[in-house]
Amino acid sequence: MFEKIIRRLGFIRKLKRCFVPSAADRYDHVFADLHNGSLAIDCGANVGEVTGKMAKNGATVYAFEPNPYAFAQLARKFAKDDNVVCINKAVLDRNTKVKLFFHEKSDQDEVYWSTGSSILDFKTNVDTNKSCEVEAIDLVEFIKDLNRFVDVLKIDVEGAECPIINKIIDSGIYRNIGTILVETHDDKIPELAAETEVLRKKISAMRIGNIVLDWT
Repeated sequence: MFEKIIRRLGFIRKLKRCFVPSAADRYDHVFADLHNGSLAIDCGANVGEVTGKMAKNGATVYAFEPNPYAFAQLARKFAKDDNVVCINKAVLDRNTKVKLFFHEKSDQDEVYWSTGSSILDFKTNVDTNKSCEVEAIDLVEFIKDLNRFVDVLKIDVEGAECPIINKIIDSGIYRNIGTILVETHDDKIPELAAETEVLRKKISAMRIGNIVLDWT
């Protein structure tokens, strides 16, 4: 009986995936609408899944990835794509150098576990004894220097999102961006819960409609 229940639950989950799109899938139209002449920025590009969606129809894409193993694969993937600029740096709310801590299982497969690397030493699944120093750029400053409208900005930087979004709001630069898709990590990192909730209330109070938190 128990095995039947498990099989049935598995079938239901598969069926749900077929008919109920994930949060990320619901925003695929944002990437599909990009075209030659559009500008997109992928922060936390990893090996380029979202970068590829952004660049598919000819949009110019700046893809930031600090993990050296993921970046090597990202750079190889888009080596022949003139519209994709791969940058081996982290993004923050300031220009600095920081430690990037690797996932605790990274020794098993550096690329596969690269999605878990973070600048936060209190993230429970990182190895604080294994890190590398990376350069981080001020994202707001970078966008201002582009002096262009940014159609799509995606930010998934393993827990460092709130300070970046706050600066994007406080600087007013969000008005020069079409859609901002953010993956917050307060559900997995309890220490981020308070500041993330403050950010949610801030976005709501200011009635900012182009910032989507929890997009995945």
